[in-house]
Amino acid sequence: MSGSDIFSIVGSALGAQDARLGAIASNLANADTVTRPGAQPYRAHEIVFAAAPLAGAASGGSDAGSGSGLPDLGVTVAGTVQSNAPPVQTYDPGSQFANAQGYVTGSNVSQVGQMVDLIDSSNSYAAAVAILQQSTRIDQQMLASFQVA
Repeated sequence: MSGSDIFSIVGSALGAQDARLGAIASNLANADTVTRPGAQPYRAHEIVFAAAPLAGAASGGSDAGSGSGLPDLGVTVAGTVQSNAPPVQTYDPGSQFANAQGYVTGSNVSQVGQMVDLIDSSNSYAAAVAILQQSTRIDQQMLASFQVA
């Protein structure tokens, strides 16, 4: 694995976590939305990740640097799925959005669950940035060790 592969792997991880943070932000923004009777309520979106070969690994096929014979993989967003959790039904017969039984249908977003996902995604993002910074420091130290006094 070369130094540029590390930057590619970390870059793919940062991009994936950025997409996840965007989905979480959208979910939190729509957490308290309600819908009129007969309409579909907002459903929480979840990002699906997948392993993907790095651009350089696609041509070479495997990681010759480590000798593992395995391809260098990064992270990609495979897609977005909607949560299957049922929408929230709240009894509010005075609401203009209430159905005939007096229930208002709201989104299925769990604000607590989204905050947990937000913290997890933020920590993953911070870990990727720390790896990037450490890799940069190692590269700088290696270059400095080759300088002639």
